[in-house]
Order: sequence, then structure tokens, then C-alpha cells
Amino acid sequence: MHKLLNARLTLTGVGRFFGSDKRFPAAKLIRRGLVSADHGDSSKNEVFDVIISGGGMVGSAMTCSLGMDPNLAGKKILLLEAGNRKVMDTVPSSYSTRVSSISPGSASLLSGLGAWEHITNMRFKPYQKMQVWDACSDALITFDKDNLQDEMAYIVENDIIVAALTKQLDALDGSVQVRYRSRVVKYTWPTSYQSTESIPWVQVTLDSGEKLQAKLLIGADGPNSMVRKALGIPTVKWNYDQSAVVAVLHLSEPTENVVAWQRFLPTGPIAMLPLSDTESSLVWSTSHRLAEELLEMDEESFVDAINSAFWSNDHQSELIDTAGSVFRGALSALMPSAGSPRQLPPSVAAIGPKSRVMFPLGMGHASEYTRHRVALIGDAAHRVHPLAGQGANLGFGDVSCLTQLLSQAAFDGKDLGALQHLLEYETERQRHNLPMMAAIDLMKRLYSTSAAPAVLLRTFGLQATNMLPALKEQIMAFASK
Repeated sequence: MHKLLNARLTLTGVGRFFGSDKRFPAAKLIRRGLVSADHGDSSKNEVFDVIISGGGMVGSAMTCSLGMDPNLAGKKILLLEAGNRKVMDTVPSSYSTRVSSISPGSASLLSGLGAWEHITNMRFKPYQKMQVWDACSDALITFDKDNLQDEMAYIVENDIIVAALTKQLDALDGSVQVRYRSRVVKYTWPTSYQSTESIPWVQVTLDSGEKLQAKLLIGADGPNSMVRKALGIPTVKWNYDQSAVVAVLHLSEPTENVVAWQRFLPTGPIAMLPLSDTESSLVWSTSHRLAEELLEMDEESFVDAINSAFWSNDHQSELIDTAGSVFRGALSALMPSAGSPRQLPPSVAAIGPKSRVMFPLGMGHASEYTRHRVALIGDAAHRVHPLAGQGANLGFGDVSCLTQLLSQAAFDGKDLGALQHLLEYETERQRHNLPMMAAIDLMKRLYSTSAAPAVLLRTFGLQATNMLPALKEQIMAFASK
């Protein structure tokens, strides 16, 4: 009875404040969020300002970023991670197969969070040049800095990135809470005032039975996001009918190893990314059938297949080579000083023990990144083909953008879960992510055929782009954010 009386007094007071109960009826005020109704048992559940669901690279970075923002000081922030705490007291002797290409923009974000220093103290490899070429022609394109002193990007093992961010989360003890081995089994979304079991916040139910509430829930729970699925957000997605085979490669001889190599085969791109002077990371995207064959090969046959994929000219034709040579000669006459010379990739001698892994490839994009009191980041919002190495960078870009908008909202005294500034995040990130995703998908499809017209088209395009330094600079600038 006293709850009903309190609710009635609250609504009456608001009605007097606005001067007219008819003009501002209680139901409308609740619906607009100007007042709160009594929510019964919900007060028994701990309420957090922000809950981040998913403690991978992007989720951990999001938690650090919010916990270190001065405008969000005093806010209750919680990270929920279903797995164990990722600790790395000593760097493993062998490299992991799961690595990411970290752009300068992402490195800057991690540096601001204090995690980059841990990464550089553990293990990483910068590269200063990238060479991309076609197996069906002589066409190639190189990306590099003019003086070859600035890094294009950095190859870092995913486990090392998470371990570095975990160290920073430990240092933020008090500013943020982290709960490991906490699996979410249910999300309950804010309901209308008409419901008898109305709740004002997002309710998170853990497998332990504990219920938590969040004024803002951030879904960082990967491509199979439970948050996205529970919200019913439509997702445009398709499988590429390809799998990626990843492995750690031992090079035939030590090299400076500062070049990222990628060759487009008719069955998909193969990439060799530097890990050290003697080791590189393989990402070979190909058909499911060939991927399974690669996994079943003995080591010697697998190594031969890799070297052949990078060096063999079996897919080239005399017609394409002649047309490409004529076109390249015409471009050289117009721009004699433009273009970059071809380099040969290092040969592979062996692979790391038990390092071959296969996983399917696809693309996905959520039609909405936000709902009332909910935001999606990282792979929960978008999934891309690994050919451009942009998956992690898109996620870190989400972190940077969402942090800025939530920081401003807190400074202005706004509700962090309000849709208004969450929509700003969605708009800003989709303007960046969609063109990048479209370009990656187009490139994948353009290079998935050995038909002569398509080969000629991409040969001319690749050669022309390689002769235009300004255009290459724009491409690198867009990818480095």
C-alpha cells in the first residue's frame, strides 16, 4: 500500500510542477522518462551505470576506456566475461595462430589506455610495407611510407592484447568491476509503464541465478552476439563459402621481415604477416574442401603448398600478361617516376607445432547498432573478411567513438542509456564501417574468379592505383584510423 501511495505522491508532485495533470498525464511522463514508476522487486538487483557483455579485445578496451574517462568517474561500470581471467606472466615461447593487424589509430587508443606499453614489453612486430599482387597476372600494388621509417601497422597476438588490457583492468580496481566466468543466460529489456512487471533498466540474468541491472548495456559478445539476437536486431549476413587456414611459419632464413605479403589466388587470398625476423603468420582463405586438404597434409606437403601459392605462375596466361605489360608501359610513359618495384616474398621452411587451425569466413552487419539503453560494438555489430586485416580496428574505432559520446553525455548530465546520443554513435560508426565493409566485400568478389574480363579489369585497376601515390596515401590514411 505504501508503494502505491509513494508513486501517487511522486506523480502528483510532478503534475504540480508542470501545472497541469491533463497536459502532462502520468502515463506520458513515465513513457518519456521524466518520472519513474515504482518497480517493485527490481530495487533488490544491483544497478550499474554501464555493463559490458564480453571481455575479448574490444570489450576489455571498452571497459578500460570508460573506467579511465574523467567525466565518467564515479559511475558503476561492470565487465562480464564468460571465460577465465587472461593472465600472461611470461610470454609463451611459441606464437599464437590468432593475430591482428593493429593500425596506428588502434595503437594510439591502446596507448592512451596504458595497454600499448605492456604489449611492446611482451611481443609485437611492426611492418612498414605491404605488397599485394594477383596470381592471374603480373599486376601488383605496394603500400609503404616514403621514408620506410614509419610503421604501417603492427602484428600482435590476440592473447597478448587481451592480457595487456587485463593488466590495465586490474590497475583500475575500484573504478570498474570485472566478473570472470560469468555467463549471461537471459536479457530482459526495459518495458513500458503498462506492464505489471515493469523495469526501467536492462536486466541481466547470470547462470548463477544472480540478476543485475544496467542503465546502459554494451554488447561486445562477438559475431554470434546474444545481445543482438535477444534484441531481434536484423542482420545482413552471408557466408563466403570459404575457410581460413592459419598457422605459424618458420622462414628459410632470417630477414628484416617488415613486409606484409598478400597474393590473390583464384580460390582466395593468402597472406604472410611478420611475427619476428624468423617467423610469420599465415592466413590462407580458400574453399572449404581445399582448407580441409591443407589441414590433413603432412608438414612437408603443407610447406610446399604455401611456397607454391606465393611463387607459382601456373594461373597466368599469355594474353593477360601481354595486355598488362602494354598498359603498364603506357602508364610508365605518363608517370615515369611513379610505381613501386616488385619484391619477392621469403620462402617457408617449416611450420610451428600443432599450429594449423581452420575457421569459416563470412560477413555480417547489424542494421542497428543501438536500441534504448543498448549499444553494440565490435564483431557484435559487424564482421568482415580478414583480407584487409580490419576486423579488430573497426572494433577499436567503435570503442573510441562510443567513449567520446558517453563522456560528453556524462559531462552534460544526460542519461547514458538515452537513445539520442547512442544514435549519434550509430550514425558516425556506420559512415565509417559500411564503406570499408563494402570495399572489402567487393575486393573479395572481384578476385574470386579467373575469368579473363575480370582479371583484365582488376589488372588495370591495380596497376593504375599503384602508379598514383596520392590515391595510395588516401587508402592508407583511411585504413590507419
